[in-house]
Amino acid sequence: MEEQIAGRRLILAMLKPAIQMAFACIVLVFAAAAESSPQSLTWPGCPDTCGNLTNIPYPFGIGLGCFLDPRFEIDCQQTHGISTPVLKNLSVVVLHIWLPSSLAPGLIKVSQPILYSHLNCSTNQQNDAPVDLSASNSVFRYSQIHNYFVAGGCDSLALMAGTDTPRAVVGCMSSCGGNKTLGFNKCSSGTGCCMTSIPDVISKYSVEFKTLNGKTIVPGDVECMYAFLVAKTWWYQADLHSLPPNVPVMLEWAIASYEYSLLSKQKNGRGNDSSTSCHKYSPPGVHSLMHCFCNRGYRGNYFLPQGCQDINECKEDPSLNCRGKCVNRPGSYDCIDNKIITMIGVGTGVGVIILLLLSWRLYKFLKRKCEEKTKNKFFKRNGGLLVQQCLSSIENHHMEKGKLFTLKELDMATDHFNENRILGRGGQGTVYKGMLLDGTIVAVKKSKVIDAGQAEQFVNEVLILSKINHRNVVKLLGICLESEIPLLVYEFVPNGTLYQFLHDPQKEFPVLWEMRLRIASEVAAALSYLHFAMAIPVYHRDIKSSNILLDEKYRVKVADFGTSRSVTIDQTHLTTRVRGTFGYLDPEYYQTSHFTDKSDVYSFGVVLVELLTGEKPISQLRAEEGRNLSTYFVISMEENRLFDVLDKEILDHGEKEEIIAVSNLAKRCLNPNGRYRPTMKEVAMELERVRSLRNPMVVCQNEEEIDGFRTGSIYGAISTLMGSEAHVELTSWLYDLPR
Repeated sequence: MEEQIAGRRLILAMLKPAIQMAFACIVLVFAAAAESSPQSLTWPGCPDTCGNLTNIPYPFGIGLGCFLDPRFEIDCQQTHGISTPVLKNLSVVVLHIWLPSSLAPGLIKVSQPILYSHLNCSTNQQNDAPVDLSASNSVFRYSQIHNYFVAGGCDSLALMAGTDTPRAVVGCMSSCGGNKTLGFNKCSSGTGCCMTSIPDVISKYSVEFKTLNGKTIVPGDVECMYAFLVAKTWWYQADLHSLPPNVPVMLEWAIASYEYSLLSKQKNGRGNDSSTSCHKYSPPGVHSLMHCFCNRGYRGNYFLPQGCQDINECKEDPSLNCRGKCVNRPGSYDCIDNKIITMIGVGTGVGVIILLLLSWRLYKFLKRKCEEKTKNKFFKRNGGLLVQQCLSSIENHHMEKGKLFTLKELDMATDHFNENRILGRGGQGTVYKGMLLDGTIVAVKKSKVIDAGQAEQFVNEVLILSKINHRNVVKLLGICLESEIPLLVYEFVPNGTLYQFLHDPQKEFPVLWEMRLRIASEVAAALSYLHFAMAIPVYHRDIKSSNILLDEKYRVKVADFGTSRSVTIDQTHLTTRVRGTFGYLDPEYYQTSHFTDKSDVYSFGVVLVELLTGEKPISQLRAEEGRNLSTYFVISMEENRLFDVLDKEILDHGEKEEIIAVSNLAKRCLNPNGRYRPTMKEVAMELERVRSLRNPMVVCQNEEEIDGFRTGSIYGAISTLMGSEAHVELTSWLYDLPR
């Protein structure tokens, strides 16, 4: 993999100048970008609208994860079906939000009530105190540029006193000019009201009403007066013949230094490129804030990960007067003469074509070398030398010599390992259906993961299958060693697994007792062969109905030898990790981690019970004490309820004596103590005996298997006398015997 990556990097490095030149030429000659849709200013995936407030710009946002800091959280409140955006930290209604620009800091328009001198001056009055912006740690300030302080009433003086340091006081005096008919809440042509600018850097203020002679207003002494802070734009356009309950106020906002650092990390260092600018914004008396915005020629939202985007002036600015071709540049544009464009285009195009041809030839050469090196590396890592040696000796085991497939061959056979070709998924990998060039249908097994353990299981499965020659064991046709993930190629077994055959609710016909008995006998024959007829016994270690395949005539093919182990006779296999499938696992093996031939017997017993009952090994439909099929079956037999748990098809068509004999055999196989379980040879012979009761010809038809068992018995006896060193020679001699 490292060599592949290095090769690709080298090729890309060589192609990069050509690609850049081609791109530059194309930009110069053909540049004309399509008009982009309006950019969203909200954090991706977050609500951008609440009531009349739309396209809410980040760092403001609605909902968790949609705002930069709690001070920027917008709470979309629902009242009588009306949505109202409220700046949660300040509890004020938000009317509009502006992002910072090169000319001004960020602005937010909020709603604020009018203040009155008396509590009973107006039915609409709230007389709440002005919003205290200092509670937000000074990221918000009343804008001096965009607000007026307005006061009204006849012969009154209103003072606005800031509570910040240094303390600032402004005020204005309103007079009716002797025209008492104006009355309260009237303001016409400057009469009956007054306005003034406010001090800079105001975060909190109070209002005090006085008479013209400077005395503090006492309720009842004079007419009502009012005062409020208001946005200048609203003041110039408002009709003040009657006062509203609330007026808009402009606030300035910025971000704190630590928030700027957080944003820089979120933007992966893109916060200080040519498209953006950030300056310290330090009003008097406040800590350092950051004023960040998009530079000229860019637009968007600095605070989002994508930041500011280039504006295509050539497309969007109709006032441009370019002689020649207008070419957009980041943040700007150029005007290029058409003749120069043509010359550059032709020269660059020819150079690019030549460079691409040379680069392509070099790429093919490097790719071929890289692939050869990678194949050799995978061959060694996948245990290729050992597997190759194993395949060369397959002929000595009376099997057709295995084939080394190429990755290209298997890739074509499986339609690039298409998901639709999957036959099944197991603990060691995925099996695909494929068709070779000669029309042979095969099953291709591909390991799940790539690690030392999986490679070991792959080599182990090849070694095991290369020694096996039995009609009820799936046949290994070949392997592929040049892929990163090792591949095994088996004969294709068309009728799926025994598990599907027994438990598929869509099955077309019932599973007859004779067929069940034959399947059990063939599985037992295969396992007996593995245990007793091999030069060195093989323990399967994962016998289950999903590892028992059925061919076109529903004959058994035992499969999946990835976890199998070869051991010397009378030796248990000690494992550091218990392997197997829940429901089939030998309880004695689970407790001791010692796997013996009797562990395979237990797993076969569970399969036998599946055939008898038609039930799954583990089922939540049964009572808690009977969820494990083996326990449920044994208890039923001990309570003389055998015929209550058997499959109806067996009860209707099976012979009672045969059923009882097979059931007793299954119970013996499921004995918790492995010492009291029969061997697989005894199981196979007992099943053959039961079949012979129904059809004596079965004995003749399976003479080859029975001879194998007898040979295994002779082998076992002689091996015990001669010792384990004579295993290989003895096995070779036995294979040469006439059959």
